[in-house]
Amino acid sequence: MSISLMMMLVITLSFALSAWHCGRAERIGKRFVTVFSGWLLVLLVAALAGQGVDTKILPDSAFTQWVHVTSLGLFMFALVIFMAIILMRFSLNYMAGEPRLNVYWRWLLGTLAAVSLVVLSNHLLLLLLGWTLISLALHQLLLFYPERPRAALGAHKKFILARLAELALCIAVLCLYQAHGTFLLTDILAHYQAPNPEVSVYTQIAAVSLVLVALIKCAQLPVHGWLMQVVEAPTPVSALLHAGVINLGGFLMIMFAPLVMQVVIAQWLLLLAGGLSTVLAALIMTTRVSVKVRLAWSTSAQMGLMLVECALGLYELALLHLLAHSAYKAHAFLNSGNAVRENLQARLAVPVTPSVTRWLGAALLSVSLVAVTYWLVGQGTALSMWALLAMSLTLLLAQRSSAHHSLPWAGVVALSVLLLASYAALKTLLAQTVFASVALHEAPLSAADSAVMALFVSLFVLNWLLTYRAAHPKVQSLSVVLFAGLYLDEWWTRLTLKVWPVKLPAPVKSQRAVKRPYGLIQES
Repeated sequence: MSISLMMMLVITLSFALSAWHCGRAERIGKRFVTVFSGWLLVLLVAALAGQGVDTKILPDSAFTQWVHVTSLGLFMFALVIFMAIILMRFSLNYMAGEPRLNVYWRWLLGTLAAVSLVVLSNHLLLLLLGWTLISLALHQLLLFYPERPRAALGAHKKFILARLAELALCIAVLCLYQAHGTFLLTDILAHYQAPNPEVSVYTQIAAVSLVLVALIKCAQLPVHGWLMQVVEAPTPVSALLHAGVINLGGFLMIMFAPLVMQVVIAQWLLLLAGGLSTVLAALIMTTRVSVKVRLAWSTSAQMGLMLVECALGLYELALLHLLAHSAYKAHAFLNSGNAVRENLQARLAVPVTPSVTRWLGAALLSVSLVAVTYWLVGQGTALSMWALLAMSLTLLLAQRSSAHHSLPWAGVVALSVLLLASYAALKTLLAQTVFASVALHEAPLSAADSAVMALFVSLFVLNWLLTYRAAHPKVQSLSVVLFAGLYLDEWWTRLTLKVWPVKLPAPVKSQRAVKRPYGLIQES
């Protein structure tokens, strides 16, 4: 057993034992958080330094085959420990004085232990166990304020969807065992990494089932509503959910990349569902007022984009997206108090509509910068993601004259160059380390690439209309529909309560309503 694997086992066990200890403790103080954080950092450094170094402390056995360490796993463990340390330190002050504080700490650390188990798993049954434990532990955190009706409804819907995802994962596990006669993940994936692997009916069912698991886990439309309603949970719980749990759907797709890329129907299901969710959730987000609800819609859109990257075979980009999104969302939720003021200032600022000349100049510069980056590191890969990058930079450069933007033109250009250089370096690093054996990118302008390109262009045009032509009657009508979330969650909620009714607590206060030009509508 390697030192890295042994350290990762100790990290997982440490989370589990700490969850048990905190559940029994009367008080969790700063000393515990400081000591435990230091312990986790020591273990992480040892795991990174000991990669590939064998130790005879624990000899190899049948059990050691159930767990494994990979470059992907090390990245994920670093993310988990980073999240754990930040959340624990933030929770000391944020949750001070709350009743049932030991319950909060038990399930927070229990969720992190379950996530660590999933990352560590090399056995499909162990993966299924860890996946189930994550949702069960998280459910307790989402119900930390059981008297809040919207939180209770969101947790109930999430509970049902989690069981459906676990059923789909169970089907995938059984199909893979039937096809290969083993539960070991390394043996199964080795088959699909060989040239021209055999793809049976069981393989296709397994791939589609895994895609369904990822779509449910990542809160893709129309099973997204619970994500917007559980923002009433404590802020550290929202940060954990958005930065460390919901992205596990992407981790699942990255882990099973050799399998999913062999099944065309699974790729297209992932691409269409993720692509439509990206466009719709991003547009709906622009109509929201509540900072935390905007962040929730942003997460749904970002997860959809990450799944599209997986469908196009851009797994190094998907992993980079996963890590960057986790860091951003952790900061965004934990800083949501200050974000309220910043968001209000941005909304009150008088917008300056960029001129046609500015739009053309921004587009020309963005396309030139992205074209150079593509020529250096992206040749032969799908063009749609590069087009999205060019459109995003165009917006950034053109809108720099808005009242709430303080950077001068030269500063924005320098920032754009720095972002592209960082993106190119990190993409190349991940491609050559984690994904050296996965080379199944979609060709430029393939059917899948063209479909994604059309979705991104639609998003750019509709966002421009909502921002700069908001007074037009048809755009206002579109805003009404988007503010209602296309009414998708209303239909899903009715179906959920019809299939599995739940008694919701009576609201202590009347629920907040948001005044819009078209009336009073509850925001979700």
